[in-house]
Amino acid sequence: MGAVKNKRMPRAVREQQMLDAAVHTFGQRGYRAASMDEIAELAGVSKPLVYLYLNSKEDLFTACIRREAKALTAAVRAGVRPGLPADRQLWDGLTAFFTHTAQNPDAWSVLHLQARTHGEPFAAEVTAMREEIVAFVTQLIVVAARAAHRNPSLPEREVAGLAEALVGAAESLAAWANTAPGVSAKQAAATLMNFAWAGLGDLMEGRPWAPSA
Repeated sequence: MGAVKNKRMPRAVREQQMLDAAVHTFGQRGYRAASMDEIAELAGVSKPLVYLYLNSKEDLFTACIRREAKALTAAVRAGVRPGLPADRQLWDGLTAFFTHTAQNPDAWSVLHLQARTHGEPFAAEVTAMREEIVAFVTQLIVVAARAAHRNPSLPEREVAGLAEALVGAAESLAAWANTAPGVSAKQAAATLMNFAWAGLGDLMEGRPWAPSA
């Protein structure tokens, strides 16, 4: 059953209500299967009002992607406190990431699954979010290297590759954790820390892995 209609509800509040309904519907049913009728019903408004506020299904989906991408990046940034040891900063960032994706599974489905598979305009929105997170993680790795006083000048390409690998692993692990019973955000973060930090530590100590001759 949809929410009770309220003609006096401020536009900004009603629009967020529509986006909430749309994120849930897109996340549960997928972009193509979701209908504007069910989104309007869940939001407690008429379908013409959804079109009046958000123009089209494509524009509504884009608005959902932008809102949820902004919320995810803000959560990750807010979770990291500058001045702490490098490993703690990375741990806090990963914990914030997995906590947010666990608490907002429909939003994560929209960002990680739906937006990437339904056309370039949608994928481009997610790419912009991902680039921001990768840049943030890149800086965490650079700070960690400098703090270690062992390898303060890791090659830029190598640092960028490490950040890409770490973010990609986090994305895949979040998708898995959201469907695996009993896996908490902290457990997912610990899994990735155990996987990544040992390797980063060796790299900073000048012991990069290399294939045997």
